Amino acid sequence: MELRRRLSVLAVTLTAAPLALGGCTADRGPDARPAEGRAAAAPELTVTPADRAREVPITAEVGTTVRNGKVTAVRITDDKGAPVQAEPREDGSGWVPKAPLAPRRTYTAEVTATGDSGATTTRRTTFTTMPKPTKPEITSTLYFAGDRTYGTAMPVTVAFDPPIPKEARADVQRRLFVKTDPPQPGAWSWVSDGSQAYYRAPDFWRPGTSISVRAGLEGLPIGKDRVGDSDRTATSRIGRQVALEIDNATKQMSVLRDGKVVRRIPVSLGKPSTPTSSGKMVIMDKHQQTTFDTRGSADPYVVDVEDAQRLTWGGEFIHGAPWSEGDQGSRNVSHGCTNVAAAAADWLMGVTQVGDLVTVKGTEVPLTEGNGWTAWNVGWDDFVKGSALPVPAGLRPSPSPAPHPGAVAGGSPAPAPSVRGG
Repeated sequence: MELRRRLSVLAVTLTAAPLALGGCTADRGPDARPAEGRAAAAPELTVTPADRAREVPITAEVGTTVRNGKVTAVRITDDKGAPVQAEPREDGSGWVPKAPLAPRRTYTAEVTATGDSGATTTRRTTFTTMPKPTKPEITSTLYFAGDRTYGTAMPVTVAFDPPIPKEARADVQRRLFVKTDPPQPGAWSWVSDGSQAYYRAPDFWRPGTSISVRAGLEGLPIGKDRVGDSDRTATSRIGRQVALEIDNATKQMSVLRDGKVVRRIPVSLGKPSTPTSSGKMVIMDKHQQTTFDTRGSADPYVVDVEDAQRLTWGGEFIHGAPWSEGDQGSRNVSHGCTNVAAAAADWLMGVTQVGDLVTVKGTEVPLTEGNGWTAWNVGWDDFVKGSALPVPAGLRPSPSPAPHPGAVAGGSPAPAPSVRGG
């Protein structure tokens, strides 16, 4: 944030020479047309980094602000004349290089703005990047791999170690990019401790959607003492719609495809001392075989399991459990996992995808924020409150309805005065 203020102070504002209008224009309303002989407003262009700026981070973007016109061309080259590929931000506030800039190199950006009158102005700004940072890095992990097929509830998840402090989250979030095809706008939201950021849409992804992600954090100053570790990209698609619903009251799992139940499976959930979490989770990973090793805990054990699907960081899985098949459908005996029969677990592995929604209800404890990919465990209005940047107008929380004129504190209309007859 300190760097952005410094670059803003150094920004160069360039104004094209006035250009007189000739001929006639359509009257678009009061004051829409300049008076006879009055010069048309020239485009005013502000560009960052400022010309001759030094010690610029390798995450630098070419910031552009235009009044009375718009940016129509941006060309960025390095000190050897090689072009630097860049893409515009959706809000038009800048052009973002597709890869981190090199340290200790000089770059030139040539920006052209076209005014409302058709006049153009082209100016250059040249800046030099800082040396390779020596500050400690914040490790980021992108939980969205390339060339995969994910479920319709798959959130784009970036995890941070150590967590991102609140005052630095806006700068980090500005370097997290998601594109969808066909377009399906979404928003970022932070886990309260700053350890994870999720991106999702208001509704589940449409099957067949392509999602491209970039976490462009390499060299990004984060707070006063750290920098981002790397620049990561991935593109994958969304597959069929599958969801699992697990009800502790009935000890049954319903498997749904496109909203229709295709199978019900008896389950055994966590016993009272190690209850299963209730909430909306997402399948995070799938293992044909794995080993649960809890040595060092209050209830140590080591067991090999097959067909295991992770739901939480805390170790809750859906998996085959032939040892509890006599309890499945009637009694909870697990250490917090969802136990199903071996044959049912094998069948599920062929049906589910990483990113499928799993809803558990009726257990003794709620799902904890951040214990897994918990982006769907809150409604949209609460989700977007976790964004460190303003949310686009079309995605903001719905305004609360105006209270009824006779409403009381509890939200119910106040009773009307009674009228007694004579």
